[in-house]
Amino acid sequence: QVQLVESGGGLVQPGGSLRLSCAASGSISSIRTMGWYRQAPGKERELVATVTSAGSSNYADSVKGRFTIARDNAKNTVYLQMNSLKPEDTAVYYCNVGYVSRTYVFYNDWGQGTQVTVSS
Repeated sequence: QVQLVESGGGLVQPGGSLRLSCAASGSISSIRTMGWYRQAPGKERELVATVTSAGSSNYADSVKGRFTIARDNAKNTVYLQMNSLKPEDTAVYYCNVGYVSRTYVFYNDWGQGTQVTVSS
């Protein structure tokens, strides 16, 4: 069993910044891709950014140049630095982690979600 604990969401004014964190713990042999997704009310969940175990990152066009994803492999943690936030960034943000368990089974798990609200 693996636990994903997210933190860092909240209310911020347009143009502001937030930093999300997601820490994975439990029966993990190795972590593959880590990422962030978001879901706004009435919309489908969409990819925000991902980062591979080798450090290669991928971003949605809507956040390129404003958001930065990073991971700390020693801490099994992925971060999302969000700058120049816009009202349309308002959503519940979910971390996603692909990992191999200690029994060598691949899993893909989701965090519980953290609310980000951008409003004046």
